[in-house]
Amino acid sequence: MKIAKEFRWEMGHRLPEHFGLCKNIHGHSYKMIVEFEGELDKNQMVIDYYDIEKIINPVIEKLDHAFMVNIDDKIVIDFLEKMNSKKVVVGFNSTAENICNYLLSEIKKCSLPSNISSVKVRVYETQFDYAEETARLI
Repeated sequence: MKIAKEFRWEMGHRLPEHFGLCKNIHGHSYKMIVEFEGELDKNQMVIDYYDIEKIINPVIEKLDHAFMVNIDDKIVIDFLEKMNSKKVVVGFNSTAENICNYLLSEIKKCSLPSNISSVKVRVYETQFDYAEETARLI
């Protein structure tokens, strides 16, 4: 059985080596659909939606209205520090694919019920574009 929940947040980023407009500082209204697969538990649920919120909300709160910046992008890091702006410093370029993998990794660090066999994350950078990855847990 599978269940899913949607989350949204606003976040800025840039891709400094990009050939087009994405090299500029900009932001997106991100959407993530996280899907949990597993056997039904004693309550006849894969996982309670309330428990999903307790797991995912802290991850999203870290990103919401922040700027995701590669640790090698010293110019932007210096600017964000001077502005005292919320930032998430990561070791990768903030492509949709890498953000998807980052979110999946953060979710896997959380205490998930033992009946969960896989987690799938789909991250929409725009309403038309997404990256998706699945992690098997068992």
